[in-house]
Amino acid sequence: MHEVSDQPGDEQGGEPAPGRGGEPGGLDTGGERVALYDPSEPAGRVTGSAPRRRVRSRNLPHAATGVLLRDGHGRVFVHRRTGTKDVHPGAHDCLAGGVVGAGEDVEEAARRELAEELGVGSVALRPVLRRWYRDEVTHYLAHVYEAWWDGRPLVLQASEVAAGWWEPARSLRERLADPSWPFVPDSRALLAAWPRWWEDPGAPPGP
Repeated sequence: MHEVSDQPGDEQGGEPAPGRGGEPGGLDTGGERVALYDPSEPAGRVTGSAPRRRVRSRNLPHAATGVLLRDGHGRVFVHRRTGTKDVHPGAHDCLAGGVVGAGEDVEEAARRELAEELGVGSVALRPVLRRWYRDEVTHYLAHVYEAWWDGRPLVLQASEVAAGWWEPARSLRERLADPSWPFVPDSRALLAAWPRWWEDPGAPPGP
């Protein structure tokens, strides 16, 4: 378990030792089956599935989720990816998420990733953005959500997150203005498409 800092950029935690398959702790996710999507469909239509390693090697169109976690006081959670990630290792990010598995509901995938990466469960998710993203290493339909931290300690997944901290959203916006800052390019593009993401609209009412 990695610790979380309250200071922007004050990174806590260390790199885990790599194991089999290039993943820490001997975890090999290359055979995991990922849902494939039709890129001509803006809303997304599943066309089949393929092993994760094939999706990565051939840059096949799939779907992925990303959740921006807010603390309710103007801060968002920022993390640094481990050096063993299959795309953009070591880069910074503020979206907790990952690929949608074969047969998996998109919102359930978002909840699963948020719980796995940050240890956050049973919080409301608000959908904010759905759009296709493509570059030379990844091609996916992004489903972006925002959520509000419930105050319980975060538990960072050692195989995914090297370090993490809370940062004022407006400060992160200023950092993103520097193209040389190592930040995941797809998250950078998705934030650019999200109007005024740095403003906290307030958590949705409870049940």
